[in-house]
Amino acid sequence: MPLHSAVALFYAAASLFAIAGAEDPYRFYSWNVTYGDIYPLGVRQTGLLINGQFPGPDIHSVTNDNLIINVYNNLNESFLLSWNGVQQRRNSYEDGVFGTTCPIPPGKNFTYMLQVKDQIGSFYYYPSLGFHKAAGGFGGIRILSRPRIPVPFPDPAGDYTVLIGDWYKSNHTVLQAHLDGGKKLPFPDGVLINGRGPGGASFNVEQGKTYRLRISNVGLQNSLNFRIQNHRLTLVEVEGTHTLQTTYSSIDLHLGQSCSVLFTADQPAQDYYIVASTRFTNPVLTTTATLRYSNSAGPVSGPPPGGPTIQIDWSLNQARSIRTNLTASGPRPNPQGSYHYGLINTTRTIRLANSAGQVNGKQRYAVNSVSFVLPDTPLKLADYFKIGGVFRPGSISDNPYGGGIYLDTSVLNADYRAFVEIVFENTENIIQSWHLNGYSFFVVGMDGGQWTAASRNGYNLRDAVARCTTQVYPKSWTAIYVALDNVGVWNLRSEYWARQYLGQQLYLRVYTDSTSLRDEYPIPKNALLCGRAAGRSTRPL
Repeated sequence: MPLHSAVALFYAAASLFAIAGAEDPYRFYSWNVTYGDIYPLGVRQTGLLINGQFPGPDIHSVTNDNLIINVYNNLNESFLLSWNGVQQRRNSYEDGVFGTTCPIPPGKNFTYMLQVKDQIGSFYYYPSLGFHKAAGGFGGIRILSRPRIPVPFPDPAGDYTVLIGDWYKSNHTVLQAHLDGGKKLPFPDGVLINGRGPGGASFNVEQGKTYRLRISNVGLQNSLNFRIQNHRLTLVEVEGTHTLQTTYSSIDLHLGQSCSVLFTADQPAQDYYIVASTRFTNPVLTTTATLRYSNSAGPVSGPPPGGPTIQIDWSLNQARSIRTNLTASGPRPNPQGSYHYGLINTTRTIRLANSAGQVNGKQRYAVNSVSFVLPDTPLKLADYFKIGGVFRPGSISDNPYGGGIYLDTSVLNADYRAFVEIVFENTENIIQSWHLNGYSFFVVGMDGGQWTAASRNGYNLRDAVARCTTQVYPKSWTAIYVALDNVGVWNLRSEYWARQYLGQQLYLRVYTDSTSLRDEYPIPKNALLCGRAAGRSTRPL
């Protein structure tokens, strides 16, 4: 980047955050996005590379850091990155999904200006347009606590990103064409650990020391179980929340979920299997990586350790056991339990039911019978420029009504500072996984059967875990509480990527008529403008 461009970029970024009174450190990244040959399952296919890497480079940051990420799109098609779990406080313009951000055209670049405001934890980024996620382009995000904020466990000897996910040997273009043709996505071909197939990845440890793994399920279709041969895993963090330090033999991660575990290299010195396998599938897909002791006396031996396969109760009980560590500090020096969400009255209940069916002879998926279709202009830009005809606030009901699936650009309108209950209802026979951009929510309850008002009697109103992605088991429901304290337009979607692509998503428009900078940042000066917003101007610096 030329020096004058870099200086201009710095001052543009600094001016944005100066508005909010932020004087936190800046971290600069320059990423080149290209296609390249990859061989994760032994056959050549086209992968999405960032600076030549598959998966992409990790982002290392500290609470409140400003991240300036200049993305050069050297593909022959438009491209966007989104930041799974980064809340984009007051700044949904930078969220990187089509409802908020215009795609980066081929041969052009765009500079994201993010702040990891009041956050800690383990997350990831991914390409959000079309079916790019099936080609790679994802990587880990870690947000460390500031030095004076106590962390509820000693510093580990090492800290590794572990990206697990199911994978197809077919190129993403083939899979996308399959869906565009009205068909369902086939069963995956395998599972990857850090972009490699069976036996391809390895992690080095020293005997007697404790290590942290930041694990994310970046796959397309399947929940996964993660385990290490002969080692126990202690859960310490889930998507930005310190948890009670419960020890497990293995951990389920559903689509889009992230967590941190500690383990101690306390076994005889040799190599051990690290295993990721699909849950609730027949057949079960399994892959391995290698845990290698520095003084190892030999390679892995015997079969990889087995794990749970189709048992739903096992997974449900584990999910219920994940609780917030109320005595730990989060991103600020106060206990995480000081926010008493269970004492706040909800102002609205929203019930969202997923469904599958045919529309005009093609496979579609829906929420409350509405199958989402992309507008011609990002919703956030239509809102800002007051462009009519792009979407209708309230175009999806608060409750399922059981009618047939129809197509629309579904937008749920909500008031700023409301405290709402959202119930995800799953009458299908497969597990669901839901993610809400811009927020962390409290998972207060989950169970089998039909949700009713009486289900609230079993809610956890004391130490439910706060996270941004939650599963809903087959023929079950999951309830969350969320304080709508982040103005903007936010994507609420299935993390089952074929379902998201074919309509199982919507946008939550958290609205206020205030124009105060305390409530929302102005549109970025460098915002790309497309669709009906093309040709307009953003704002002077």
